[in-house]
Amino acid sequence: MATVQKNMCVPAQGRGAAVVPVAPGLGAGMPSPADLPQAYSELQQRFQRTTNALGSAAHDLKTPLAILNGYVELLQSEKLGPVSDRQREVLSDMQASGKRLQQFIQDFLTYSALETGGLKMQYAMGNINECLSDVCRLWSTRFQEKGLALYFLANDRLPEFPVDSPKLERVISNLLENSFKFVPPGGTVWLHAEPYMWERRATAQPAASGERRRQTNSQPNSVKVSVSDTGPGIPAEFHQEVFDDFFRMPSNENQDGMGLGLSIVRRLVQGMGGKVWVESDPGSGCKFSFLVPFKPNSSAVGKGKNR
Repeated sequence: MATVQKNMCVPAQGRGAAVVPVAPGLGAGMPSPADLPQAYSELQQRFQRTTNALGSAAHDLKTPLAILNGYVELLQSEKLGPVSDRQREVLSDMQASGKRLQQFIQDFLTYSALETGGLKMQYAMGNINECLSDVCRLWSTRFQEKGLALYFLANDRLPEFPVDSPKLERVISNLLENSFKFVPPGGTVWLHAEPYMWERRATAQPAASGERRRQTNSQPNSVKVSVSDTGPGIPAEFHQEVFDDFFRMPSNENQDGMGLGLSIVRRLVQGMGGKVWVESDPGSGCKFSFLVPFKPNSSAVGKGKNR
């Protein structure tokens, strides 16, 4: 039960001085209502500076990390001399750790760019089947090594439309990585895309008087991409929170990562004018889906919450 805080009284200096009431919550260091806009602006500026500084630090780590990874590959090639089996195991662990750190840095750089508005969409006519196929090819080896089955079948009904291929590939890759982390060996992951009729009500063009608001055009206006898996699933109470910045499921606190993968997915999809959501029940796997319109909205904002 929350307790009710009573008004506090502060005695003025001097004997017999009047008692001055102070409103609850306006203690020392708290801005007055008139100062709130300025305090909010200062807080925003401070957050911007902090994000820029962390992004700059992450960027500075890329070069020395690339050098270290290069030396590991050089040693593995045995061009500097033979390597024992034990040394090869150590080098393999070093290489895996280097790749994970590279991914952390890239995630934070992407997050920093999205947060500060420095990542803009760049559209060009493209085939989404090619994007999906390229990402599957990159992940297929890792899935096989873990004993996971990855299925994707191109959909010939999908037309070419303006798309930011690198960012779309990043979205799909992050969703596949999420399944890779949580699906146990022997599991299955499906990647699917299809034309979709996304009915969105345009407030700028209200329906005529007496006319029911209904979409009469049945032609698809977007693509729906889904990544389904046979993993442990996500409880319903976390279906919104999984897309928050730095969020981790209570049962996955020891899992690798910064909790930015799905947050970046949300921001990139919304930056394309689309939306993303998850359907899941504990023990029944997950199905992450997102929509991207065929006609990009250049004014779409890549920040903000799912709705």
